[in-house]
Amino acid sequence: MPDTSPQEPRASTDSRTDNSARRISRGPVVVLIVGAALALGLVLLGAALAGTPTPTPPASQRPGTDAAPRDVNVIMRDYHFDPTPLYLYPGETIRLNVFNGGMVEHELVLGDATVQDAWAEEDAVNTPPAPFATTPPATVDPGVGGLRILLASGGSTSVLYHVPDMGTLQMLCHLPGHLEQGMAADVVLVTPEDR
Repeated sequence: MPDTSPQEPRASTDSRTDNSARRISRGPVVVLIVGAALALGLVLLGAALAGTPTPTPPASQRPGTDAAPRDVNVIMRDYHFDPTPLYLYPGETIRLNVFNGGMVEHELVLGDATVQDAWAEEDAVNTPPAPFATTPPATVDPGVGGLRILLASGGSTSVLYHVPDMGTLQMLCHLPGHLEQGMAADVVLVTPEDR
């Protein structure tokens, strides 16, 4: 015969029904810590790579000629140039491929002190005295020489440039406030024997 006696309620051993005994998963915390460590590692790696000087042109690279210019790539970023320094061979012809990877308009002026002074003066004379002034439509006498490239954010261009046989070259941005924020790069003239 079946047992019909009243039964006492049993205590539940199922922890899913007891909210105070619920365990918090450690998975999201572990993912957050690993992700933060990875992000920090990438930032440190990028900083280390950005701080290393660009090597001289590889031994297999020959100076450019009028018939076969050497490709040289420059990226203008917000207030610096990549690569820095820029290595060129005296007397070579280069195809200078320039990209503005910055958020604002930038200028690349490549030349000696005379070229830099001429563009700095023209930019200063033609720039209205106001914050965030529009880039000046400046020009200098063509006899000054050198090269000036002005690009909006995201813009790019390629130009041929004949590197002088001697002298000291610089790559600067003379737009208002840019040079003061460090937008300058040295240009090193190397001979094939220097490599």
